[in-house]
Amino acid sequence: MMNIIGRPVEDLDTPVLLVDLDVMERNVARMARVIIEEAGINWRPHSKGIKSPAIAHLLQAAGAIGVTCAKLGEAEVMVAGGIRSILIANQIVGPQKIARLVNLSKHADVIPAVDNEDNVREIAEAAARKGVRQRLVVEINVGIDRAGVLPGEPVVALAKKIASYSSLEFAGVMAWEALVLGAKDDAEKGRMVKEAISQLTESADRCRDAGLPVEIVSCGGSGTYWHTAFQPGVTEIQGGGGIFCDITYRERFEVDHEYALTVLSTVTSRPAPTRIICDAGKKTMSTDASVPKPLGLAEVASVGCSAEHGTIHLVEESDTPRVGDKIQFIVGYGDTTVFLHDNFYGIRDGRVEVVWPILGRGKLQ
Repeated sequence: MMNIIGRPVEDLDTPVLLVDLDVMERNVARMARVIIEEAGINWRPHSKGIKSPAIAHLLQAAGAIGVTCAKLGEAEVMVAGGIRSILIANQIVGPQKIARLVNLSKHADVIPAVDNEDNVREIAEAAARKGVRQRLVVEINVGIDRAGVLPGEPVVALAKKIASYSSLEFAGVMAWEALVLGAKDDAEKGRMVKEAISQLTESADRCRDAGLPVEIVSCGGSGTYWHTAFQPGVTEIQGGGGIFCDITYRERFEVDHEYALTVLSTVTSRPAPTRIICDAGKKTMSTDASVPKPLGLAEVASVGCSAEHGTIHLVEESDTPRVGDKIQFIVGYGDTTVFLHDNFYGIRDGRVEVVWPILGRGKLQ
């Protein structure tokens, strides 16, 4: 792999996942400036679309305090890669996973979310057997209607249950205000964020009124962070995918970042003057949230993907690109594209500068 470092991007075999390092660094700096410098709170970027300890370390160098993970397996990868502060924005359920959790907590500050008293008890018992004091946050449902307890008294009740176990520590609360992503404009998004996050912060205040210290009030994704970071009482933002940005973030969630993530593909067939076939299909780049966009072509009528083929239809006939030429696609949705690949290829000035293994891919458990 090292023999490709310094070589032109055109020398890469395809399909391959590229990161424009200059663009990514600008996106990182932008998020860090808004969250850390302007809002004055912590940044704990989500790793579900990053999946690389190497990138997590870059984010910590920019001021992040750690990462947020979607799965325990991702957290294990991050701890093995040297990340020591991890929020798991998910429930860890069942004896096998809980045993892994408390073992991992011997080596790092790993803080999962809970929303069920039985789960709390099972974690407490496992932590006691392992001899660790396991930190937990209560997940609150602020309108997404996924996991989480309802705001207010149910949060206090579960927090008290956590605090009743000597092997546990109530660390705070978390939520994800995803319902605001459908706002018709940014002003409405701001109003919806305020309404949703007030349920989180008021629940935190009720816990404090009950004598329960609240260190963490965690929320905010890449599609909301510029509003959420400024809500009174929030202590940290989880948004991470914005460092790459993609079609979904820009066109559906109105994230004003640059595109850093692309897929490089090779034209494998030109069966008609308006049809281009390439070697990047659904197993290379997802189409579930948004369709990838090819760069550098004449007007495109449509893009479609089957398992191993990408099909581009042009509006007008063209004899270029030719078979063997390369095409870059802006990724449609990074979270469901990154995990399809083994490596990120970091590109600067048209050449490969670094290769980062995507060590978190496949970590579904």
